[in-house]
Amino acid sequence: MTHSAPLIKTPDGAIESISKVLGKNLVSIEEANGEVAVHIHRDALVECMIQLRDECAYQQLMEIAGVDWPDRDPRFEIVYCLLSLTKNHRIRVHLTTNEDHPVPSVTSIWPVAGWLEREVFDMYGVLFSGNADLRRILTDYGFSGHPQRKDFPLSGYVELRYSEEEKRVKYEPVQLAQDFRNFDFLSPWEGADYVLPGDEKTGEGAGTGAPPPPTPKTTDTAAQTGAGNAANKEAVKRSVRKPKATGDKA
Repeated sequence: MTHSAPLIKTPDGAIESISKVLGKNLVSIEEANGEVAVHIHRDALVECMIQLRDECAYQQLMEIAGVDWPDRDPRFEIVYCLLSLTKNHRIRVHLTTNEDHPVPSVTSIWPVAGWLEREVFDMYGVLFSGNADLRRILTDYGFSGHPQRKDFPLSGYVELRYSEEEKRVKYEPVQLAQDFRNFDFLSPWEGADYVLPGDEKTGEGAGTGAPPPPTPKTTDTAAQTGAGNAANKEAVKRSVRKPKATGDKA
């Protein structure tokens, strides 16, 4: 299986070293497409992160991502992307949780995790215990729901508009107006009964009022090109010129 990302070789012994350091807190570890995924228990997150930073040299937290699996229990998967500057290597740390089971915050290890945890909370509704400023960061203050959940409607629940009467922005329930829409309910794979603009270029519009394509201009004889004996004689006359008088006399 190929992968679009640049190939970075996993350091020799890295998987064995991580497995040994994490010990009983490790659920599983696997390598696929040149990437190492470490699955751990939720309650041991802080301990595992400190061990990965101090003993395995994964010094930086680059990203925290969320994944929603509605059919699973626990439903949510939280993914931490760690970078080792000394090894030039990255790993992913995975754990699972539900919306009623807070995940321990890692802000005491990496302060940058504060904003990253707020993003996951805002998009998925996952709580982080120990985050002193766990509030929305991407959506508005009065926003309802969590947009990255699979059961969140694409249209959302509310829409914004500016009211000229009240001179302010108003929140209103989403209304999908159908007044100016015309649905024919025909399958695009079976074809429609009408001719779409552009069909005349492919000939599909023949017999339905589409103009016929113009007849291409061709040159079938030499006379049509202006060539022939007469043209050759005229060319010879033009090429033979009398020498110019120099004005010098013998």
